[in-house]
Amino acid sequence: MHPAFSVIFLTTLIGAAQGLFLALFTAQSYAAFKLLPQPDAHGFYGQGSLLALALLVAGLVASFFHLGHPERAWRSAAMWRTSWLSREVIVLPAFMGVVFLYGLAHWLEWHPVLMTLPGGLPVDPTAILGVAGTVLAFALFICTGMIYACLKFLAEWHSPLTVINYVLLGGASGFTLAAAFAAATAPELVSFLAGWAAIITVLGLIGRIASLYRNARLKPKSTLQTAIGIKHPRIVQKTQGFMGGSFNTREFFHGRPVAVLRGVKWFFLLAAFPVPLLLLLAGMQDGMAALVAAFVVQYAGLLAERWFFFAQANHPQNLYYQSIS
Repeated sequence: MHPAFSVIFLTTLIGAAQGLFLALFTAQSYAAFKLLPQPDAHGFYGQGSLLALALLVAGLVASFFHLGHPERAWRSAAMWRTSWLSREVIVLPAFMGVVFLYGLAHWLEWHPVLMTLPGGLPVDPTAILGVAGTVLAFALFICTGMIYACLKFLAEWHSPLTVINYVLLGGASGFTLAAAFAAATAPELVSFLAGWAAIITVLGLIGRIASLYRNARLKPKSTLQTAIGIKHPRIVQKTQGFMGGSFNTREFFHGRPVAVLRGVKWFFLLAAFPVPLLLLLAGMQDGMAALVAAFVVQYAGLLAERWFFFAQANHPQNLYYQSIS
């Protein structure tokens, strides 16, 4: 498939935002149980939510560049009963709204006790918003991943690993960003967040290698014979079907040589996983510079990973339009 940079930025930016929000609420939950020190609510939770919201808005803006008629974008939510894209369009603004309210509640330090759990743990509005945001964050991961995983004719995507990797890679980048952000606003949380970022990064590497291993062993179900309905054992294709380019030759094929795909694959395997992992471990000792570098390098690696994710998918129509005898 042809990688669209608008969708690449959309999925990586909102994935980092989802992971960042999950990191914020994870830290709040641990602090509520006295397992971590309580950071400054105004600085860490309030400003962290603002950063997550900025990433979500940036991803949403990027998505509009993929639309032929942006003024009709609202119609994309109409098919929510059957379309994962429609569900994503509904869940994304809902998640943005909850992130905004969560950050606002912390910013205003609005913490009235609404109830008390049996163990004596008080529940305030930020806890309820945090739970709602967590549910929506995972729902958004599932909706985004299932847009691609539900396509049976694209075997490279049609796998549970697609959804799993969207969750893990978004979580890894979000927790890495949270660790860098904590270095400036809540240094007492750096080791905790960097440690979780390292764990999720390792899990993301395992998941991505598993998908690469699976895809390398796929056997296409379609052939030239099945594509054109002719059973003759030997079919020779003489032309591509067009004298010049067309929608079919542009949108369903990346147009890059195999060497480029191989280079992108090795770049993202290094930049998205081992390099940021080493920087995270260094950041636990050396502070913000290494943690910021970890996020920047990892995000660059995830941009390459998402480009490769789209480019690797081989549409069955390429049997005809991308083959020349």
